[in-house]
Amino acid sequence: MAQEISRLTGDMNIASNNSHDAEKKVITILRVLSESSDPLGSITIARELERYGIFLSERAVRYHLKITDERGYTESLGRDGRMITPRGIEELKVALAPDQVGFILEKLELLAFRTTFDPVKKTGKVATNTSIIDKTNFKKALSTMKEAFKAGYCASKLVAVADEGEKLGDVVVPEGKVGFATVCSVTVNGVLLKAGIPIESKFGGILEIKDAKPRRFTAIINYAGTSLDPSEQYIRASMTSVGQAIKTGNGRILANFREVPALSRHMVQDVLAKLKNAGIDAVYAMGNTSEPVCQIATGINRIGMVLLGGLNPLAYAVESGIEVDSHGESGMIEFDRLIPFDKL
Repeated sequence: MAQEISRLTGDMNIASNNSHDAEKKVITILRVLSESSDPLGSITIARELERYGIFLSERAVRYHLKITDERGYTESLGRDGRMITPRGIEELKVALAPDQVGFILEKLELLAFRTTFDPVKKTGKVATNTSIIDKTNFKKALSTMKEAFKAGYCASKLVAVADEGEKLGDVVVPEGKVGFATVCSVTVNGVLLKAGIPIESKFGGILEIKDAKPRRFTAIINYAGTSLDPSEQYIRASMTSVGQAIKTGNGRILANFREVPALSRHMVQDVLAKLKNAGIDAVYAMGNTSEPVCQIATGINRIGMVLLGGLNPLAYAVESGIEVDSHGESGMIEFDRLIPFDKL
């Protein structure tokens, strides 16, 4: 009897280990796909998995991709390969959360590095956010967001639109949906970085607007301590009142906080002027050396900057009862793909 129980226990442990091993492979495949802006085939995926210490044959990769397809985590694009879906991205975030405290900070730094935008030539890639909206609600969403763009509660009034099956950043637009991209404020980081100016991303927060002016942050999430995008969390928690800020001058909007060396002030202002001329005007407030900005203390010989969240227009759409699935810092797109919102 004891031997039978021992055998059954051993079988259960083996089954549990096999299940855990399979799930680890599925998650790692999703991770590989999330790191690519292009579809990947099984051969490429097998090669990339080796970086994570997982060695699978092409046939084994196809077997696991069948699982991810069935769960809705990936989408087959035929001979082009697979792309991770929004559902797959969400599953990856949940699965990797324990290991990815600070993931958002790393993501911001990576996007800043990948930014190639030249504000003088108006060429290169900018970082974007991507929001997915049902086709039946898209016109209503545009009508609502128009007020937010007009009020200037955005990082830029330049946007991009994609139909189902097309891609914005690293997101493939699902069937029956429309993709809507806004410029992400991390583009500012990237352009300053290319100009030789170090910039430190501190946190994403909710900024209180009083009499149409920035007053103070009422909630903050440090980038170094989270695996989820702060703006996405605030929108889902219904913590914004962008509509009130537009209509009454008093409300709460999405914003984030950066710091730059005080000695770089004139260089920063020059870069920001060039960005504004190119249609990217994300900086909402800029302080003096070592002085607080919107009640946030800055370091010694540092200057604080408050940047507007690129998802503010989408937050207003959600406030108006429109269902929107937003993905902050969703990837890069060429600047020439952007068009002024009022020309949609």
